Amino acid sequence: MTTDTWHKNNDALERHLEFRNFSEAFAFMMRVALIAERMNHHPEWTNKYNQVTIRLTTHDAGNTITQKDIDLAKAIDLLL
Repeated sequence: MTTDTWHKNNDALERHLEFRNFSEAFAFMMRVALIAERMNHHPEWTNKYNQVTIRLTTHDAGNTITQKDIDLAKAIDLLL
């Protein structure tokens, strides 16, 4: 797996990851989904075969980065 670090882009935290194949990418997304649901804070993300791009922003705070985004980013980092 290859990964970049979180970076700020237009009032959001973003990160791009590449896995060995689609199955690994999808399994990662499933693990993130369970955490996000528990935290009641859901990412914007895309998946293209083995690539996952995650965007974290808090919509109900005016589409800006909040502690919710930072906490979810940290939880995602722990999965990696």
